Amino acid sequence: MAGSAKPDQLTKPVGAITRGTTGVNRLRRSDRWLVHDDLVRTRLREAPDPLVVDLGYGASPWTTFELATRLRAVRADVRVVGLEIDPQRVVPGRDGVTFARGGFELAGLRPVLVRAFNVLRQYPESAVAEAWATIRSGLAPDGLLVDGTCDELGRRCAWVLLDRTGPLSLTLAWDPFTVERPSDIAERLPKVLIHRNIAGEPIHSLLSAADHAWARAAPLAPFGPRVRWRTATEYLRAQGYPIRLYRRRMRDCVLSVPWSTVAPDSSSAR
Repeated sequence: MAGSAKPDQLTKPVGAITRGTTGVNRLRRSDRWLVHDDLVRTRLREAPDPLVVDLGYGASPWTTFELATRLRAVRADVRVVGLEIDPQRVVPGRDGVTFARGGFELAGLRPVLVRAFNVLRQYPESAVAEAWATIRSGLAPDGLLVDGTCDELGRRCAWVLLDRTGPLSLTLAWDPFTVERPSDIAERLPKVLIHRNIAGEPIHSLLSAADHAWARAAPLAPFGPRVRWRTATEYLRAQGYPIRLYRRRMRDCVLSVPWSTVAPDSSSAR
């Protein structure tokens, strides 16, 4: 099977060693989204080999073990491999999770899902396209990549979902009780967008519109931030923003749009 190869220890890892900061339950919001996202669930369930790579898990593998546990609710036989470019961070495997040295080349693996959180944040914006291309070329035919960023406690998160053809969507997720307004997530945008939050760029327009919708929904504040945010998203949809509608009850405030809604203005490329 395409994804069943073992990590190729002879392949030189592609990338640079990151700071490696991590923490227990830091990536819970993105994990919850992965477990419930229809596309991710379908690709995992239909994969001949449900191999998942946690790329750049950092100085401690807690979040890799958490990812494996949560994805097993989608498919019990999921295989998770944590890859780190720093050999000092490669630890013995346990609980059905293995670890190896590797970078953007994915150590020769062909996973159906790659999670790369807080990795590209430490690279220049100009390096994103090449890193994306390298990872995507190593995916299984129906593979997906999640490139995301979050704060130290995982209260503010943002990620781009990609397949082998390119970016599909942007999702922002935050703790309803510690974030005052949607644009506060701007400081945790993925590297491809974090420097684009300026007037004239689509991401700036979206965040500004989200703030206005949030302010308009202020009369619902006594009912809690989740109720207020649901109403705010209705205002955004009424303005023509293709905000994804979630039917299930949400713990987080979530804003998800197709990539075309926020794709950087090519005329202002750096």
